[in-house]
Amino acid sequence: MGLAAETAILTAADYLTWEAAQTERHEYLDGEVFAMAGAEDRHVTVSLNLAFALRQHLSGGPCRTYMSDMRLHVAEANSYFYPDVLVTCSVLVTCSALDQVSPLVKTEPKLIMEVLSPSTAAYDRGLKFSHYRRLPSLEEYALIDLDTRTTDVYRKGPDGLWVLHPFSRGDTVELASVALHISADQLFVDVLDT
Repeated sequence: MGLAAETAILTAADYLTWEAAQTERHEYLDGEVFAMAGAEDRHVTVSLNLAFALRQHLSGGPCRTYMSDMRLHVAEANSYFYPDVLVTCSVLVTCSALDQVSPLVKTEPKLIMEVLSPSTAAYDRGLKFSHYRRLPSLEEYALIDLDTRTTDVYRKGPDGLWVLHPFSRGDTVELASVALHISADQLFVDVLDT
C-alpha cells in the first residue's frame, strides 16, 4: 500500500497571490485549493438569466449583482468561493460597506444563487451551504436544478433558522431578500431540455 500524496497547505494570503496569476479559477477551503470545472451551456444561460433579472430589478439602488468571476470570502470558514450569482447590498447602514470598496472580493452577500450540476449538487447543498450560513449578511440561498427545473430557496428567519421554500417546475420563484419574483419562463429562457 502506497503513502497518501502530500498536499501543500496554503495560507489565505498565499492562495490570493497564487490565484491572481492563474488562468482558471480555484476555490479555497481552509488551506486546500480546488480547481473550478467549466460549466455547460444550460448552466451559464440560467446564471446569466438570473444575473440579468437581478441587475434590472436592482438598478439604481444600493445593491449590486455579481456573477461567477467574483470571489466571495467566508472568513469564519477561512474560505473563498465563486458563487454562480450573488447580490450584495453592503452600502446599507446595517452593514460595514466592505463590499462597496473591495473590487476583487465580496464578504457581505444578501443573496447567493448556485446552479446545480451533477458533480457539485451534493457539495452545494451540503458543505458549501454550511459555510455560506456563517455569513451574517446572508438572507437567502437559492439552488436551481437544471434537470428538474426546480428551485430550492433557503431563507433565514428572524430566529436565525433556515427554512426551505421549494418551487416546482413552472412556478414563479420568489426571492424575498431582494423583493424579486422571477417566472420559470424568464429563469429558463433559451435553455434547451436535454
